[in-house]
Amino acid sequence: MGLKKLAAKLSEYNERLEQGKAHKIKAVHVEKIISKLRGKASDLESEITSTKNDDKRARLKQKLQTATEQVRRAEWMLDKIS
Repeated sequence: MGLKKLAAKLSEYNERLEQGKAHKIKAVHVEKIISKLRGKASDLESEITSTKNDDKRARLKQKLQTATEQVRRAEWMLDKIS
C-alpha cells in the first residue's frame, strides 16, 4: 500500500471519526506499534547475519524490507494524527 492509498484511508478514517463511527487513534498506540516493528527489524537483521542458507537469507531480507516500510508508514501516520 503506497502513501497515496494510506492517505485516502486516513481521510476516510477522519470522516468516520467526525460522524462518531470510529474511535480516535492515539499517538501512544502508533508509537507502540513503531517500537514493535523496530524490534522485529532488529531481530531480522541479527538473524540475517547468522543465517548461512541463501534462500532463507533472501526471505529474511524481504521481511526486513517490509518491516522497514511499515515503520516509515507508521511514522508518517504518527505525524498526521499528532
